[in-house]
Amino acid sequence: MNKLTAMLVTIGFAVAAPLAMAQDMPDKDGASWHQSQRGHHEKRPFSTPGERIEAKLAYLKTALRITPAQQPQWDAFANAMRAQAREQDKRIQEWRAQRDQNDGERGRPTAVERLERRERFYSVALDDLKQRIAVEKPLYAALTPEQQQIADEVFAAHGGHRGFGHGMRHKV
Repeated sequence: MNKLTAMLVTIGFAVAAPLAMAQDMPDKDGASWHQSQRGHHEKRPFSTPGERIEAKLAYLKTALRITPAQQPQWDAFANAMRAQAREQDKRIQEWRAQRDQNDGERGRPTAVERLERRERFYSVALDDLKQRIAVEKPLYAALTPEQQQIADEVFAAHGGHRGFGHGMRHKV
């Protein structure tokens, strides 16, 4: 990391830290910023994976410069990503409904319930990762060496899992 980048990161943290602390400070009614924002996720555009997937796929297809010969492998990959996004949307809706129901009943989940949720999350994440590998391998094999270099960067930008789009340095 060069000096300019280090300086910019430092400035970013210096500006973000007070804002992050202010978000958890109670407002005049005693509710924290996070509590006051509950339920606002549904109102935001592109707040679910299903709403973002087409933009992500369009970016990837353009960045990789998919050729007509590579289209079958691309279609299999894109369809798998769409299916995963739909499933993620469904899980998010279920989680929000359960959260809203639990808020009215007793509040926060117990330590054991949180561990069980984490176990389910990781189990689903592992299944998603296995599905992604199954469709990404043939696509990657069909790419030229130049395209593979781009794929190495854009697919690994976020650990190669979900949310491929964060931290990408590749310019289309």
